[in-house]
Amino acid sequence: MDGLAVVGFVFGLMGMIAFVRLEKLVKTLKEKGVLDEDYKDE
Repeated sequence: MDGLAVVGFVFGLMGMIAFVRLEKLVKTLKEKGVLDEDYKDE
């Protein structure tokens, strides 16, 4: 069971990092005018 907890923690951490990077990408694309300022992620 301990191994399963570690795997869950690693995947959770990777998911959080991916979310932060995605938000940064959306912000950058808005600043460059690639995405509209009112773009809403669905």
